[in-house]
Amino acid sequence: MSTKVSDFLLSRLREWGVEHVFAYPGDGINGLLAAWGRAENKPMFVQARHEEMAAFEAVGYAKFSGQVGVCAATSGPGAIHLLNGLYDAKLDHVPVVAIVGQTDRTAMGGSYQQEVDLLSLYKDVASEYCEMVTVPQQLPNVLDRAMRIAKARHAPTAVIIPADVQELDYEPPEHAFKMVPSSIGHPRFDAVPPDSEIDRAARVLNEGGKVAMLVGQGARNARPQVERIAELLGAGVAKALLGKDVLSDDLPYVTGSIGLLGTRPSYDLMQGCDTLLVVGSSFPYTQFLPGFEDVRAVQIDMDPSMIGLRYPFEVELVGDSAATLDRLITRIERKQDRSWREKIEDGVRKWHEVMDRRADVEADPINPEYVVHALDAMVPENAIVCADSGSAANWYARHLRMRGEMRGSLSGTLATMGPGVPYAIGAKFAHPDRPAIAIVGDGAMQMNGLAELVTAAKYCGQWSDRRLIVAVLNNHDLNQVTWEMRAMQGAPSFEASQSLPDLPYATIAQHFGLDGVRVEERGAVAGAWQAALAADRPYVIDFRTDPAVPPIPPHATLEQIQNAASAVLHGDADREGMVRQGVKAKIQEVVPHLPGALRGDKK
Repeated sequence: MSTKVSDFLLSRLREWGVEHVFAYPGDGINGLLAAWGRAENKPMFVQARHEEMAAFEAVGYAKFSGQVGVCAATSGPGAIHLLNGLYDAKLDHVPVVAIVGQTDRTAMGGSYQQEVDLLSLYKDVASEYCEMVTVPQQLPNVLDRAMRIAKARHAPTAVIIPADVQELDYEPPEHAFKMVPSSIGHPRFDAVPPDSEIDRAARVLNEGGKVAMLVGQGARNARPQVERIAELLGAGVAKALLGKDVLSDDLPYVTGSIGLLGTRPSYDLMQGCDTLLVVGSSFPYTQFLPGFEDVRAVQIDMDPSMIGLRYPFEVELVGDSAATLDRLITRIERKQDRSWREKIEDGVRKWHEVMDRRADVEADPINPEYVVHALDAMVPENAIVCADSGSAANWYARHLRMRGEMRGSLSGTLATMGPGVPYAIGAKFAHPDRPAIAIVGDGAMQMNGLAELVTAAKYCGQWSDRRLIVAVLNNHDLNQVTWEMRAMQGAPSFEASQSLPDLPYATIAQHFGLDGVRVEERGAVAGAWQAALAADRPYVIDFRTDPAVPPIPPHATLEQIQNAASAVLHGDADREGMVRQGVKAKIQEVVPHLPGALRGDKK
């Protein structure tokens, strides 16, 4: 039997080391599906419930494996459905290759059924590389470039293959004019800046008295170097959300997340420093960085296009984080005055006490902060934790501390709803021997999570550790938007858009062959986490949480507080609970020891 183009495609993916392709079938890739059958499902076709979920799973796989994620979909609507997940990859700088079907070449341009101009459609999301294969000899080079560019530029790429081309006999490119053969492989490349620029950066850092550091996901390969330079500089280290797992939160000088979902010590660190070192982060909210006038700043980033993007840095170093820091460290003088470091560590200690007290605030029925805080006390040190967008991201950012080999992520820049559960599924294929936990709101669970429980049930038998825990913060409300309306527009909650129906999430999971429990009182929270962590299959915990617990930024402005108050005056449906919980949560930051009566007051 001759080798078809589709056969060669799968063979080439295997040569690239691809073990999983997250996908959904359709007649635009029938040739590929037939080839999968002939290839005995290698690489594995992982069947999602929806193409968007397949893309999210590829993103989650890539984030947690460090490898290129691959997804596939049919022509027309299937290709369109991939887009949101691919934009998530683009904005979070994640290497993903999309393999997409197209109508036969003879029908193209004829307004044929499911014909979409995919080259135009994918022009932005796969701007680094998007190509259509029209003859067999073209395929190796196109696929190889898509894989290599995705990895090198940390971006999604796309390969479009018309259905009739998939069925053609494969012919390799010849050693001839206008034939373009290629090779495979991701060679290691550690770029470092010139010594003169490293010397300049060292001078700035050595002359600083109060150094702050901000690290992002680009520093993930440089944990020892980040720890070493932070020690030499006596610096505090804040983390962008996508870099939450770069450093352990057990380190006393790590201030945690920064920004709207950030911590008070991170805010104070940036407001009080005189020198800033940013490593591997493109954190977008400059209002949470130090003022420009009196602060000197140094940036390290592998991507030249991200240098100087959002802040006026004095020295900009283009290079691999680990290799660049190795050279920089040799030029750094250890600061003898440790008063700045001591102040940072004192602020971190006080913040952890604040989080303990905020989690201890009673709510009706359960404080969502307590749900994540309780997990923090028992989460395995090899767990992979995925948070969805919304108020769940607040509690993940503030209450869950990274330690050991823990990994964590969320949709950082696109901040799209719905990737929490598919991210965790992608993580399980990357690390089948590690537990994965998804913290999601009920809105995200209804949007995407419920159907993907079917995917978890379908494949969990292949995971050596079958623990995939989905914690649903079920408050019957699209809570983040509700609070944004209150704080930014001063508007009351619009019930028609914000109110969600209550669903029996744990019972639904049980119908799928999984397990789960509904938790409606605080005393059952810890036991539910323990049961899920001891389970022999994926487990859904339906936590009934209080929508009136506010995700108040630790640095909330007077205007935001006044706008929230305005929402109350204009008739917010939950105004009584909102005022009660808002006052109780905020007061934890200013009163070190509240009487137990106030913590337990439900009036």
